[in-house]
Formats: sequence, C-alpha cells, structure tokens
Amino acid sequence: DVQLVESGGGSVQAGGTLRLSCVVSNYRISSSCMGWFRQAPGKEREGVAATTRQGSTGYADSVKGRFTISTDNAKKTLYLQMNSLKPEDTAIYYCAAGAWTYELTVSAYPYWGQGTQVTVSS
Repeated sequence: DVQLVESGGGSVQAGGTLRLSCVVSNYRISSSCMGWFRQAPGKEREGVAATTRQGSTGYADSVKGRFTISTDNAKKTLYLQMNSLKPEDTAIYYCAAGAWTYELTVSAYPYWGQGTQVTVSS
C-alpha cells in the first residue's frame, strides 16, 4: 500500500519557520504531482502548494513568497518550507500524491498522509 507520513509540525510564534517532511513508501514520487494541503478547525481542506512531475511548482495566494515546496527523489520525501508564519497558517497540514496534472484541489489526489499539526501564536 502507498503510505505517506508527515512530520515536522509544531508550535511557533508569528514570524517563525518550520519545515514539514513527508516520507513516501511504495510509490515513486516523480510519477505524479505531489501537494500539500491544510485544514483549519471548522474550515474545508485547502490546497497550499503543489509540484509537478517536471518540477514546476505552484502556490496558493495566501502562502506565495513565504512557503516553498520541494522534493528529494532519492529520499522519497516531499518538503514544505514555511517562513514568516502567521497565526492564520494554523492548521493540520497534509501531504498528498497521485494527481496527474497540477492541481490544488482535494479530489485530484488519491493518496494522503495522516497530517501534522502546525500552530502559530501571535
């Protein structure tokens, strides 16, 4: 079975940084688009960043210029570098795999991790 395991979440103050990691098993991360999503309490899950098979990246407007998505194919790991964090970034962050085109929509991804909590205090 395909497994995605996130780590790196935590509690930081506004302006701080975190780097999330997502280790992928039984799946070649270069074979499809990969993405990061987040879900805040009482809100729907939303796309944050995605990367294509060719290495192109895209971001939600709310994180553009602050977050960076990247992959390490040798380590089978997807990363999300988060800088200049804001309280509104507080959410559970999920990595996802398997979209065939660049997408920031939940329904495009068949494989999901269990999530990691990010809390940003003001």
